[in-house]
Amino acid sequence: MIFADDTEEALRAAVWLVNSAEEPETLETPADHAAFLAEFPYSGRIDRDDAELAALRGIRSRLRSMLLAPRDEMAEHVNAALAESTLSPRLVRHDGVDWHLHAVADERPLAERVQIETAMALIDVIRADEGSRISICADDTCHALALDLSRNRSKRYCSTTCTNRNAVAAYRSRRARNDTHA
Repeated sequence: MIFADDTEEALRAAVWLVNSAEEPETLETPADHAAFLAEFPYSGRIDRDDAELAALRGIRSRLRSMLLAPRDEMAEHVNAALAESTLSPRLVRHDGVDWHLHAVADERPLAERVQIETAMALIDVIRADEGSRISICADDTCHALALDLSRNRSKRYCSTTCTNRNAVAAYRSRRARNDTHA
């Protein structure tokens, strides 16, 4: 494990949200909203309404900027996000998750909590100088984010789809070269 569990989970959720803006869009409907909440079961206030869905969609570009920023700029993004929110940090333990930090009150809107949890996770990324673990997918046709939490820093693609597409293309390229030289 590179980061604490809550840091990794916040990074995964932020990357999921950012990538939901890529084609095909995956955060448009109440069912998409429910899928996000099933994948990332946030505690606290969950409204499950159109306003909450719109707010989650509304923070995606800011999350993308935060996640992809160079280290010093990332710190500026984090500080700006933290300054915009009323913080009430406390250690909590719930839903089978051991002690971790909640930086804003549970009754605050979900989008605000996601944004602040992302900022808190990025504090760990900045302090460990591990920003290179968040990048744009190595597939030339994809603009989604890839989050590499592997020990050997081997993740280059955002999804299995992009990984497989590039593996097949590389295989076909090698085979074509071999057929030409045979």
